[in-house]
Amino acid sequence: MVQEQVASQKTLDRLSTALESGTFVDVRRMLNGLSPGDVAHLLESSPPKFRHILWQMVEIDREGEVLGELSEDLQSEFLIAMDAAQVALITEGLQDDDIADILQQLPDHVTQEVLTAMDQQDRARLERVIHFPDDVAGGLMNTDTITIRARLTIEVVLRYLRRHDEIPQMTDNLIVVNRSDQFIGLLSLRTLLVSDPSVSVREMMVTNIEPIPVDMEDSEVARLFERNDWVSAPVVDAGGRLLGRITIDDVIDVIREDADRSLMSMAGLEEDIDTFAPFSRAAPRRAVWLGVNLLTAFIAASFINIFQGTIEKVVALAVLMPIVASMGGVAGAQTLTVLVRGIALGQVSRNNQNWLINRELLLGLMNGVLWASVVAVTASLWFDDWNIGLIIAAAMVINLLTAALAGAILPLLMTRINIDPALAGSVVLTTITDVEGFVSFLGLATLYYG
Repeated sequence: MVQEQVASQKTLDRLSTALESGTFVDVRRMLNGLSPGDVAHLLESSPPKFRHILWQMVEIDREGEVLGELSEDLQSEFLIAMDAAQVALITEGLQDDDIADILQQLPDHVTQEVLTAMDQQDRARLERVIHFPDDVAGGLMNTDTITIRARLTIEVVLRYLRRHDEIPQMTDNLIVVNRSDQFIGLLSLRTLLVSDPSVSVREMMVTNIEPIPVDMEDSEVARLFERNDWVSAPVVDAGGRLLGRITIDDVIDVIREDADRSLMSMAGLEEDIDTFAPFSRAAPRRAVWLGVNLLTAFIAASFINIFQGTIEKVVALAVLMPIVASMGGVAGAQTLTVLVRGIALGQVSRNNQNWLINRELLLGLMNGVLWASVVAVTASLWFDDWNIGLIIAAAMVINLLTAALAGAILPLLMTRINIDPALAGSVVLTTITDVEGFVSFLGLATLYYG
């Protein structure tokens, strides 16, 4: 596997070199020898001026597969130049969930034109998927399944399979349904291949598998796959009727998107942002978040201004002030990250929230006392004033306790009111630790120095 990845990377490097040198014949040959995923990776790793050149070199019968591997931004960029007939052509043969993801990038009237351009069978199959949001099980599933009845013998099932030219990718189980298409159980291919041909499916199938409800959130679907090591899983409606199945490749996409969302949200950016997005598109997205942070900085500055007189009397306060805010910010970020991760993994519930909050408070107290002692001695020796050492030590203990409490409670509160804690938590937490750090340090100093 590692050797294949190295070889693939070497091919991509050679292709990039050929593209830069302008030898387009070599580029076309190498490009169409890559897997769709590698072609998509190359497109996303290229500046805008090269992307359209590369896209025009992709063979038309591979465009749909490559398009399905691209980010939403790039999909939209290429789709906008196509008419409905072209979209219908390149998506032919793709899985339903991949086609649905592509069509969701188009305006509604164009989507209807694409559906009209499809043959009746493909259109009927796709319409079962496309109306589901892409963040629930229905938006992840595809309808390409193999179903069997419990009364059949293994021999009959084997003969039935041999009539197919191929079976759907990621097929590890056959889905057992009744006459009403309600889910009953699963028959694994491993069991099928080693079972006595004369026994019935009913005798060999597994019935203790809970199917996935069509409206289950994609993050919960990903947790179930991770917890149970599934390759695929059936999806049912409220009445237990089989609608389709979800496969591990789609779940991996969900896990990657969630990871991207958490990482980019910390900086206030969209998870599907294009690394090579042009200036005109990248600038507004960053400017908005910088504006929000500037507002919180003014809030913190306004609290510092309250203690202007004290700072003028004791210049050492201005030197030491950032230390208190910085330590609180780091401690709070550690707690916030642990809680956000626990929430994302489904590990945090009402039953264990209090334990986590108490643990973080204890950690905040321990670290507060430890590092407050270090800072107190350092500040006292630095400015030859043990009083200022005691003041900053007390402020640090207070701020680290506040940071731990805020870092633990904020993500719980935000989750309850349907706000993404990964996106808004860091900004709110930084404001709290900065303001509280300045107020505690400068307030204690004002009480002492008058």
